Amino acid sequence: MKKIGVLTSGGDSPGMNAAIRAVVRAGIYNGLKVVGIKRGYEGLINGDIEEMNLSSVADIIHRGGTMLRTARSEAFKTKEGFEKALNVINIFGIEGIVVIGGDGSLRGAEKLSEAGIPTIGLPGTIDNDLAYTDYTIGFDTAINTVLHAISNIRDTSTSHGRANIVEVMGRHCGDIALYAGLAGGAESIIVPEEECSIDEVCKRLIQGRNRGKLHSIIILAEGVAGNSYEIAKEIETKTGIDVRLTILGHIQRGGSPTAFDRILASRMGGNAVELLMKGKKGRTVGMKGNEICNFEISKALSMKKEMNKNLYELAKTLSI
Repeated sequence: MKKIGVLTSGGDSPGMNAAIRAVVRAGIYNGLKVVGIKRGYEGLINGDIEEMNLSSVADIIHRGGTMLRTARSEAFKTKEGFEKALNVINIFGIEGIVVIGGDGSLRGAEKLSEAGIPTIGLPGTIDNDLAYTDYTIGFDTAINTVLHAISNIRDTSTSHGRANIVEVMGRHCGDIALYAGLAGGAESIIVPEEECSIDEVCKRLIQGRNRGKLHSIIILAEGVAGNSYEIAKEIETKTGIDVRLTILGHIQRGGSPTAFDRILASRMGGNAVELLMKGKKGRTVGMKGNEICNFEISKALSMKKEMNKNLYELAKTLSI
């Protein structure tokens, strides 16, 4: 193998740049030529490709987002679009590809491998919704972004004697809500994996008010059934407590990655290059018990993600 490519696809996450840097520098260190494929699979179809060198990835390890940019490509899912991508790979002489992204991006990587292109996936998503790895690239940074917001909201909430609902991202996975809620001392954490009784949430708020508590924080995962504004209104009606809703949105995807995410991305990126050089394909890199590991993509994506119920119960216990 003499030439490999790297791309980022789907939603961006803090740490993607650190992963790109690791792939480029590990590749060059091992005598490979490395090309950057811009705008994900869409850029692959259109041949938006440039050769990378050591300077290409200088001073990016601390930056959020992705210097290769990213996109979601409907064209790649079509027969015509996929064939164009394969033609571009052949024209540019790319012998292996590292794909950094979430569930959909890894499925694209699997498709490339099935077509004979050695491809390795890295889990780049803030959602932490991939079951085969303990942590995804960007998850830790997203938690810390939410924690910073909680601290700011708590200040104003205390001043006004309010309850605040903070809606966080994660699609149908409640990990951001769970981890940020536990670390941030939230009174209630509402996640899609567990049934939630609004009356129980209200009871906690009323008990807190009765013992002189000046504020309350409720963390709500975006994948929960129901409208956030309606949930806030229902709680306000039932408790008589002034409730404000804050939807953090895409602020959770930005910002400088934490040390954990930079190290995780670097370890995974270096491992991806090693796998390609060993002739591996159709694998995705993860971390289990602080050790870097890899699985067949099909097997990895078939694993069912389950919430850490011990953490969830601990959060409930500590929020009394």
